[in-house]
Amino acid sequence: MEQIKVTIDKKTLEVPKGTTILAAAKTIGIDIPTLCYFSLGDMKIENKPGGCRICVVEVEGRRNLAPACATECTPNMMVKTNSMRVLNARRTVLELILSDHPFDCLICAKSGNCELQDMAHRFGVREIPYHGEQSKYRVDTSPSIIRDVDKCIMCRRCEMMCNTVQTVGTLSAINRGFEAVVATAFEMNLEKSSCTYCGQCVAVCPTGALTEVDHTRQVISALADPKKTVIVQTAPAVRAALGEEFGLEAGSLVTGKMVAALRELGFDYIFDTDFAADLTIMEEGTELLSRLNKHLAGDKEVKLPILTSCCPAWVNFFEHNFPELKDIPSTARSPQQMFGAIAKTFYAEKLGISRENMVVVSIMPCLAKKYECQRDEFKTDGNPDVDFAISTRELANFIKQANIDFNALPDEDFDNPLGVSSGAAVIFGTTGGVIEAAVRTAYEIQTGKSLEKVDFDELRGMEGIREATIDVDGFPMRIGIAHGLGNARKLLEDVRDGKSQFHAIEIMACPGGCIGGGGQPLHHGDSSILMARQKAIYCEDAGKTIRKSHENPYIKELYEKFLGKPMSEKAHHLLHTHYFDKRTKITIE
Repeated sequence: MEQIKVTIDKKTLEVPKGTTILAAAKTIGIDIPTLCYFSLGDMKIENKPGGCRICVVEVEGRRNLAPACATECTPNMMVKTNSMRVLNARRTVLELILSDHPFDCLICAKSGNCELQDMAHRFGVREIPYHGEQSKYRVDTSPSIIRDVDKCIMCRRCEMMCNTVQTVGTLSAINRGFEAVVATAFEMNLEKSSCTYCGQCVAVCPTGALTEVDHTRQVISALADPKKTVIVQTAPAVRAALGEEFGLEAGSLVTGKMVAALRELGFDYIFDTDFAADLTIMEEGTELLSRLNKHLAGDKEVKLPILTSCCPAWVNFFEHNFPELKDIPSTARSPQQMFGAIAKTFYAEKLGISRENMVVVSIMPCLAKKYECQRDEFKTDGNPDVDFAISTRELANFIKQANIDFNALPDEDFDNPLGVSSGAAVIFGTTGGVIEAAVRTAYEIQTGKSLEKVDFDELRGMEGIREATIDVDGFPMRIGIAHGLGNARKLLEDVRDGKSQFHAIEIMACPGGCIGGGGQPLHHGDSSILMARQKAIYCEDAGKTIRKSHENPYIKELYEKFLGKPMSEKAHHLLHTHYFDKRTKITIE
């Protein structure tokens, strides 16, 4: 690749042709501030609209200042990033942005973690010299996400995530001038739109324009109610990221401290969603084998490939975009919902309490889980199987509110019986993990042979779309894997068009899978953080005594004493679901 010489702040360097000034400066440790720029380097996706103008620099020979994020280096270019002209322009732009921004930082959900707030501090802005009309929009509250457009600075990062990465197309820039804003089509509510609630827009928003619906207040009320038995479940990806909120390195496993913190917060029982992940494998794996065996027997009506169904954002995606395929995904509920169903039946009976007096709380890396637990099909006489879902970030804030010294906590264990799980359940937290867990069990049940090697390296990785063939005692089972809804769309189009050659496909909505969920500590596009979390997930799996779901003794006991067998009538009633056609219908009157 052709190299060119540029000089930035009197430092000369060589960069590949096509490199932006922002990227070139970064290679020599010069930090040019920006609000609109965002990069997913591992996915080769950049948001560089040059809209905020905070990153302007002075280029010799150019009359106007240049946005560093959108201006490519040219041979022998001379750049100043810190001249008084540049600093004055940046400060003026920032003051103008702030002049049309609400001043409710004390109660804003992003307070303390707001890039606009940080930028104001960095530039020492203590007063706004510009006064005039401020934008006024309604607040749109959905089951998972709150859209407060008054706080939007038109960085358009959310638009990039929604359109380019996820290909959902819910958010885009509309109107012009002072009326310009990022919004839904026809300003419809998110709840009525094609939004999947994946939360990736929230994860990249630099202000409080997009935030999650916080259920912490309701959880605190439940914990304070002596009539309620409050049970908490924790998803596998949470333990690999929670420590980041307390100053630990990315990828630090904090399972034991997390359990101890939850006990300190007053939860009556602390269980692991991984138990339900093992349960999911028993149901989904049985369904997979049933379809495969019918296929091998020559049944032309069998629905293949089977698609995993653990991710509610992905379920929303195909219900909105590919409803004609709704008979193809597994009918197995997600681990969150399986856990809630078992907790409010089997475990409630065990404790001798009514489901109405049991409150099930989920700690999830995902904002779509907030919506999922509110779906009507997961309720009994109006009472939900899972009452509240709070994100990893919300749990961290909850722990801090309670003045708990997280890093000083001793390691504690989950309660039994719904806290025991296998290594296969842990890897649900990363892309490729669900299908690997399913293969471990499906292989042994189908062949009657013991797997000598349970690690399927061919199913692992971070490529957006992967494929592998697993030898199941002579049968080549072809598997597809996608993470990120844009990648999922490509596989689904092949399925719809009859071009797919896969027998099973795993799909996760978020880049990296649950480790990169919309409710996780913000990683700002740093793929090394996702890789560290993934490594932690596999490390916990490797350290487990039990590494196959069907060998979990408490899962065996649950079937013997309560469910009967996988795919039984009772199991189907409690652990399976159905899907809907949710194509967005717009009526213009």
